[in-house]
Amino acid sequence: MLVALALIAASCGGDSSEPAKDGDAVLVHYTGTLDDGSEFDSSRDRDPLSFTVGGGQVIKGFDDAVRGLKVGESVTTRIEPMDAYGELLTVDVALDALPEDILVGTALNGGDGSIARVVSISADSATLEVAPHPLAGEALTFEIEMVEIMSSGG
Repeated sequence: MLVALALIAASCGGDSSEPAKDGDAVLVHYTGTLDDGSEFDSSRDRDPLSFTVGGGQVIKGFDDAVRGLKVGESVTTRIEPMDAYGELLTVDVALDALPEDILVGTALNGGDGSIARVVSISADSATLEVAPHPLAGEALTFEIEMVEIMSSGG
């Protein structure tokens, strides 16, 4: 009887005392906040996030924080922009390539989903900060709870 229960437990996700490692499919709950304390996302009111550790499905810093967690453990981690959604890029663009009524502070949407903000304007060009993601340039703090390790990677 004990052997049968052990086999059933192993087929349902394995030994929960093992820490998460690359290749493991996991379920986590998380809450993400910015440095000013504002919450930008949380899984607490919905199903846990499912992903494969080390599979490139989440930002690097999140992957790094989950790696090594056991079921039931929690961690709070601050992720610098480089390991989150990257830094803001600064580019100079000729004024004749931009709308005529452009002003400092104007937000522009790129065709690729990026967002640019005009930070300065000179006689013939404008300097833009380009964010490939709305959270680019932000440090992110996550509270992460390991809910389940569903399968074991090799």
